[in-house]
Amino acid sequence: MTLRRHVLPALAGALALAAAPARAGAYDDFFRAVRGNDARTLRALFERGFDPNTPDESGQVALYLALREDAPAVTELLLAQPDLKVDAANAAGETPLMMAALRGQQVWVERLLARGASLERDGWTPLHYAASGPAPQIVALLLDRGAAIEARSPNGTTPLMMAAGYGAIDSADLLLRRGADPKLRNANGLTAADFARRAGRDALAARLDSGVK
Repeated sequence: MTLRRHVLPALAGALALAAAPARAGAYDDFFRAVRGNDARTLRALFERGFDPNTPDESGQVALYLALREDAPAVTELLLAQPDLKVDAANAAGETPLMMAALRGQQVWVERLLARGASLERDGWTPLHYAASGPAPQIVALLLDRGAAIEARSPNGTTPLMMAAGYGAIDSADLLLRRGADPKLRNANGLTAADFARRAGRDALAARLDSGVK
């Protein structure tokens, strides 16, 4: 009885200490593989039961990182995992679809949508991110799939404002043609034309001021 009371807890503690470095090693290997587009290492980790939804120390999720780092083999493998949470957001509330939209990665946008990625979120949406990026075709794709054209960020900024100030001018023109309202203002009182002027896009600002579509 005395032996069991003292030896077994000690043995359990030793086993836990031995397992901790292994878990830490797998964690480090996982995120090194994600950033390095190392699908072989990732596949081996998944075969050992590693969770593809594990966040890193800053709250970043693997699929978002793979898209940000342009790691196609890893992105493909992550999307093939049946237990992947495709809408898992990072600490800033950004989803993988938002990153793919921002980067203009049409193939991945389509693949994420096929996996059930959500077009709508409270606050910033994938359409805001697409409008901020270089690819008007992504803006068109999201609109065609039903994205809300007048989605508001936490401070009331619309996708048209983001396109006018940061994205492709063609995206701003596309949003105008699709019915985005250039007269809306965000919480700072700024219109899409104000965003365009701040970016030195005076011709676009004039079109937005006049409401030309």
